[in-house]
Amino acid sequence: MPYTVPTMPVPTRATSRSHQELQDRLDALARAHRVPGAQLTVDTGSETLSLCTGTADAATGAPFTADTAVPLGSLTKPYTAALVLLLADDGDLDLDEPVADHLPELRAVPEVTARHLLSHTSGLPTGPDSDTAAATRGARYLASLCTPNQLLFTPGTDFSYSNAGYVAAGRLVEAITGMPWHEAVRSLILEPLDTVPAFLGDTAAARPLAAGHAVNTATGRLRPARQNLAPLEAPAGSLLAGADDLCRFGAALTGRRDVLPSAVAKEMRRGESAARPGALADGWGLGVALYQQGERQWCGHDGNAQGTSCHLRAEPESGVVVAFTGNSGGATALWRDLTGELARIAGIRVPDAAAPPAHRGRPVAPADCAGTYRNGDTQYRVAPGPDGTVALSIDGDLHLPLVCYADLSYDLVDPATGRPEPGGRFHRDPATGRIERLQVSGRTARRADDG
Repeated sequence: MPYTVPTMPVPTRATSRSHQELQDRLDALARAHRVPGAQLTVDTGSETLSLCTGTADAATGAPFTADTAVPLGSLTKPYTAALVLLLADDGDLDLDEPVADHLPELRAVPEVTARHLLSHTSGLPTGPDSDTAAATRGARYLASLCTPNQLLFTPGTDFSYSNAGYVAAGRLVEAITGMPWHEAVRSLILEPLDTVPAFLGDTAAARPLAAGHAVNTATGRLRPARQNLAPLEAPAGSLLAGADDLCRFGAALTGRRDVLPSAVAKEMRRGESAARPGALADGWGLGVALYQQGERQWCGHDGNAQGTSCHLRAEPESGVVVAFTGNSGGATALWRDLTGELARIAGIRVPDAAAPPAHRGRPVAPADCAGTYRNGDTQYRVAPGPDGTVALSIDGDLHLPLVCYADLSYDLVDPATGRPEPGGRFHRDPATGRIERLQVSGRTARRADDG
């Protein structure tokens, strides 16, 4: 389908010389971060640059090409959201009516709507680990999570990133279309975007697939990573695609592809007022994260499967889209370095995460933040440390020091480097003034003790 030329392009220096320089930097950064293979695609609206490096599978040495599909992890979620929005655009559902009208397993939480599910404002917990989910049927899985006791907050009032919400969104698609989610996303999104479909668990994929990799810390060697997503979690994370495919989907998000009507693309990009994702992004729409860069707003999503890291950014005003895939855990750091190279070489400034808060106040240690917090089966423990500090432990793991601020945001201190990284925020109950919730990298946990 033809593109329309954007009316306000961002400054770029996309020449053959810069193409080669970007290729050289992609090659070098992949080696530096021990990433076997990666793809980078940049679409400025007037031209598209597609780069690849390395191998798709370190065990076989298969080359990483533009056709190689990579496990996208959570970058599947915008595709599922687009399906729901297309059904709403056709009048098959109302985004603001109870999902329980279509899914009886949500009848205990009738206030939850499709809008809540897609914007992570439903209050549903993230869901159990994939091994546990694999032993559960979809309806039973949701019925066990969608109860008043499990809700983290009143739906529509806060943000908590939830895989379970997208399991529900996928089942909503199936209930309305009568098709399995895989078939719906194939026929309504992937094939119209000229994307050869590939899903986790494919035994006869029609395109080359990349393996995920992890680094053995003892030997420094790369080893394959097993994908363990449960089949019922497919709408939250089972797609495989390449950077070229992601770029075409990003163009649809900007309104430059007919696959998504303009009204649907705009609705996906419109920020939900209750969606405050903390360190993940500056805001959230229906299926996409929102990143503020001066007066411009980018949209996109990140995705991590087992041993992969994938990223999509699109800027609707200019039509610029940038997509990246990498097949090891180190690809996240590669992506961060690559965004700096894109700005230096091509003049394209791509936002990586949320902008730092302008007014955080001074470092403090809230006296009432200590305690136990829960999100489904996951337990977060905040405990006092020496010299008035506090530390966070997740399911009894290593205690990570926190640097808290007067606005109740906090940084997590990386134990390896000692460098603070944006972590999340504490939330006070407006009625009592007591800290009742903890947000960790976009996931909210509710206090489970008396402090």
